[in-house]
Amino acid sequence: MIYGIGIDLGGTRIKSARFDLDSGALLASTIAPSRDGARTGAEPTFAVAVREVLRRHEQEAGGPAAIVGLAAPGLADRDGSCIRFMPGKLDGLENLVWSDFLQRPACCLNDAHAALMGEIWQGAAKGREDVVMLTLGTGVGGAVISGGRLLRGHIGRAGHLGHLTVNLEGPQDATGTPGSIEFEIGNGHLAERSHGRFVMTRDLLAAVEAGDADAKAVWDRSLKALAAAVAGLINCFDPEVFLIGGGISNAWEFIEPGLEHWLDQYEWRPGGHRVPVLRATLGEWAGCHGALHFAMTTLNS
Repeated sequence: MIYGIGIDLGGTRIKSARFDLDSGALLASTIAPSRDGARTGAEPTFAVAVREVLRRHEQEAGGPAAIVGLAAPGLADRDGSCIRFMPGKLDGLENLVWSDFLQRPACCLNDAHAALMGEIWQGAAKGREDVVMLTLGTGVGGAVISGGRLLRGHIGRAGHLGHLTVNLEGPQDATGTPGSIEFEIGNGHLAERSHGRFVMTRDLLAAVEAGDADAKAVWDRSLKALAAAVAGLINCFDPEVFLIGGGISNAWEFIEPGLEHWLDQYEWRPGGHRVPVLRATLGEWAGCHGALHFAMTTLNS
């Protein structure tokens, strides 16, 4: 069997999955700690851990992987050899050429880009060529496929859709963007939005479900901002479908009704055409799927 491995490297965990390259079937998956900031000799411990994850997969499979794809935060080099820019997290990741380090054909890309590539390969956008995705979590990430091509931009910055302004008077986020969608719905700013009452969306939604009027006002504002961003991105990219992923999307029953309500008011629908807004289906494993799919399409082109 010819197989490949997709790895999703985060600051806390390393997720990996082994796939049959002929059928795309998932053969095995693992989760290991990344231990950001630790060193093993001269090497970052997260990189050593990735190498060990690869070794274990190959030992189980009885032979070497044909190809390895790796997803990580940061801006990836155009050729997919490494992450060129990732300040303040995963020290040692910048300019680490994974094919050299792992001694295997390997390719890497931004983690949000990988999530969409996974959904295109085996998820909610399978077979689509024009798709926009927002990932809602601590922050808000995103990615765009246009005409079947992943938009990466000049330095790999394309797709950072969470840094789109939806409130000009709002505070600046980590990139300097005022009133971004990341501020309005991401967990990382929920304490500010709720005046210190909540730090996680699940707790906010529990209060909403219990009838807390103040919590409902905070959540309604978030959905209104999300809908404004989705409507604007639809105008920019004219997608076949729009995907919502990330941890907050697990509360889809709270998201969908309000999002649809506001999109009925905000979305431009020429000739009555309405863009389906769907929940992404691969969950936390989307990055592993997409990292391998990207490596397959990049290294085999």
